[in-house]
Amino acid sequence: MSEETENIQFELTDDLINQVEHLIKSKSDKELHTLLDDFHYADIAEILDELNLEQAVYIIKLIDSETTADILKELDEDNREKVLQKLSAKEIAEEIEELDTDDAADIIAELPEDRQEEVISKIEDEEHKEEIKELLAYDEDTAGGLMAKELVKVYDTWTVAGCLRRIRGQAEEVTRVHSVYVVNKQGKLVGRLSLKDLIVAKNEQKIADIYISNVDYVDVNEDVEEVAKIMSKYDLEAIPVVDENQTLLGRITIDDIVDVLKEEADKDYQLAAGITQDVDSDDSILELTRARLPWLFLGLVGGIGAFLIMEGFHNVFEKYAVLFFFTPLIAAMAGNVGVQSSAIIVQGLANDDVKGSVNSRLIKEMLLAALNGVILALFLFLFVWITKGSATTALAISVSLVVVIIVAGLIGTFVPLFLNKRGIDPAIATGPFITTSNDIFGILIYFWIAKMILGI
Repeated sequence: MSEETENIQFELTDDLINQVEHLIKSKSDKELHTLLDDFHYADIAEILDELNLEQAVYIIKLIDSETTADILKELDEDNREKVLQKLSAKEIAEEIEELDTDDAADIIAELPEDRQEEVISKIEDEEHKEEIKELLAYDEDTAGGLMAKELVKVYDTWTVAGCLRRIRGQAEEVTRVHSVYVVNKQGKLVGRLSLKDLIVAKNEQKIADIYISNVDYVDVNEDVEEVAKIMSKYDLEAIPVVDENQTLLGRITIDDIVDVLKEEADKDYQLAAGITQDVDSDDSILELTRARLPWLFLGLVGGIGAFLIMEGFHNVFEKYAVLFFFTPLIAAMAGNVGVQSSAIIVQGLANDDVKGSVNSRLIKEMLLAALNGVILALFLFLFVWITKGSATTALAISVSLVVVIIVAGLIGTFVPLFLNKRGIDPAIATGPFITTSNDIFGILIYFWIAKMILGI
């Protein structure tokens, strides 16, 4: 309880950073060790992210591997890469041996291929080494690339007494025991074991008599996003991973899924903002430019398209100049409605809540957009009529607004559904793509309807 309280109260301040920097500079190792001993490894990682590379490496080499292994796991990815470059293969291997296989494989995967082989060769625990190599063979976006080999496994032929003895031995290697999995003599997953049933059972009973055959699991090649959906749907803290023969290979825990969801949310947020690559604020100007430029170029093309459309309706402007001043309003409403519609669909696709046919979705969105459009158009009609004194002009602008909103809603609904069907991340549809396309369609519809109503 006291540790949780300290973690909650941790605050990274300039005074703390200055104190750590001073202790490093004066090589006051004992005082530095005493200071850092009071912090959780995640807090120490946060401190190291604020230090320069030499200072961070100094602390990593000062603290014991059992703690620094967890610190490395929590470090910012870019900072961790720089720190690992400063450590020898032997030093990295010592850190790796303290981590669970999934975390160890993740860190090794970040190293260059030649360095990976060198680090792996320095790992002394042969079983740990082979398990890490096995995990590195899987695609990082699959259940196999996410799972850990550490788990508690029992055989259905064991007695309760024998099972309890073996569980104690296995549990020493597992950070958290979420479940006890039952396999047959071929190693195939056949069920799970309730700790309550195990405790109340008689010593001579067989595990086959008390295990629960109903167990959720995922295939080793399952996409990590599907794994996340399954664990969320069934409220699981851990889920076993099997191969095509139902052989138990490992398990995925909820903390791994949280990391997946965070990465996916970051990626979707960047896509929605018009950033095509995974970047952060510390990346180089060239990398940031490469990530942003494609969508900015799309916006430029969209702007040119809008200019050409408006130029084609120059005769409308000559007679009704007031239409020009409402162009930004029409474009803004088209963009906003499109983003709202696409955001709801993208969220539904991510949560697997989008059910039924595409047609029913489009009809629902059309009715919703029509209702919103009529309400907004009534207000706009009164405003234009009162301020400009022309009911015909007010009608042209208001009717255009209703149609633009309906079309924007339909585009915002259809595009993410279409992209998802084609295996393209639908989050793209919540960014500049949908905004630019709706701006162009909105302006075209606006002047076309206005021209018809005004009889130009």
